[in-house]
Amino acid sequence: MSNQTSDVFSEKLLLALKQLANEGMHNAARGFSNMIGTCLSVVEPEIEVVPLTEIPNIFGGPESEAAGIYLRAEGDIWGQIMLVIPLDKAFELVDLLLENPPGTTTNMGSLERSALAEVGNLTATYFLNRVATITGTSIRPTPPAVMVDMVGAILDIIAATTGGLGENVLMMHTNFDCNDHQVQTKFWVIPDPGAFKKIMKD
Repeated sequence: MSNQTSDVFSEKLLLALKQLANEGMHNAARGFSNMIGTCLSVVEPEIEVVPLTEIPNIFGGPESEAAGIYLRAEGDIWGQIMLVIPLDKAFELVDLLLENPPGTTTNMGSLERSALAEVGNLTATYFLNRVATITGTSIRPTPPAVMVDMVGAILDIIAATTGGLGENVLMMHTNFDCNDHQVQTKFWVIPDPGAFKKIMKD
């Protein structure tokens, strides 16, 4: 890991972001619960710094199919946010959100993509709102874009837009739980190198 990346992702910052992620994901779960009319919870997120080039391996290789929900954070703090869900798990999440019997969703049409976009929008909004509250800044998410493709292809799209943001991402792992259903989600943040300095001062 480069010195610049080490400075950005200090131990203190990671601890602060873990708390942010935990609060943001639980708030998102409450929002989802209101949306679908049933109780939805999340497992406390695990956080690690991952080289961008290692992301395909985390999802079983570059040819593994997945759904990616992509947003940008804009305002006083900016960066890129992506939720990545293995395609079979994305189908399960869509069924949960649309109150379909398990196994109903087998492809991603406009309705299914819209449901996933709302997942990305809620998750990013709650996460960024918490960051904004702690740092006293103004941050807003862009409208979400949903991509369904091989992990390698999704990563290529994101990597093409990272510019000088560095070679590492902040990866958060969490599960959305509802009764007997569990959907594993990877949530990653690619920040501007100076984006989270105010959090470290908190």
